[in-house]
Amino acid sequence: MKDDQLLRYSRHILLDDIDVAGQEALLQSKVLIVGVGGLGSPVALYLAASGVGHLTLCDDDHVELSNLQRQVIHSTSRIGQQKPTSASASINDLNPDCAVTLIHSRLTGQELNQAVQVADMVVDCSDNFDTRFALNQACKTFRKPLISGAAIQWEGQVSVFDHRDPSSACYRCIYGPSANDLSCAESGVVAPLVGIIGTVQALEVVKLITATGSSLSNRLLLLDGKVMRWQEIRLQKDPNCPCCGI
Repeated sequence: MKDDQLLRYSRHILLDDIDVAGQEALLQSKVLIVGVGGLGSPVALYLAASGVGHLTLCDDDHVELSNLQRQVIHSTSRIGQQKPTSASASINDLNPDCAVTLIHSRLTGQELNQAVQVADMVVDCSDNFDTRFALNQACKTFRKPLISGAAIQWEGQVSVFDHRDPSSACYRCIYGPSANDLSCAESGVVAPLVGIIGTVQALEVVKLITATGSSLSNRLLLLDGKVMRWQEIRLQKDPNCPCCGI
């Protein structure tokens, strides 16, 4: 690391669990973030700040005024811009050493497989089950950890589906094809909730890259923000799962 990097990441380096070796791992890592909205905003900002070397930002949407209540990576001056472009500007202001690849379309098919294959891990910040199922399948195919989050109204959830571990449950072990999408536009969401869930996702990424602590693999955290209560549910691999079942 250069002198300015040693200073920038000095608070990480002070941690015995990270130190120089862990920070070097972060600098060499590549993370795919799917969705640069309410969840993707804190994920992208904190991973860039943490020193993740390469972020790929995927979103097919444009910045709207109604986004700014919670999507803190964007700004009023960028209304109308494509979200990955807007997010990239904020990341560059925060940490110009973080390389950013922009994808302005919804990932499907071979493009999805290619994006997942070159990443070290994938952060699911999307807002629909079709995308979540497709990401889960691609991560299973290429044995990539999937860090999944969701938030609506006052409730959020977060988990890690570590497809490198044959014993790990996957997203399809929990949700079937009958799951219904709920949108913030229809149901609403309190602004700080997405920050809490997205920050937990970012922390899980840092832990996985630096091999620190225990991840949320086979654990689902549920947050009721209205009463500020966390609940943990233990997950088990479903032997009949259409994605990972044996």
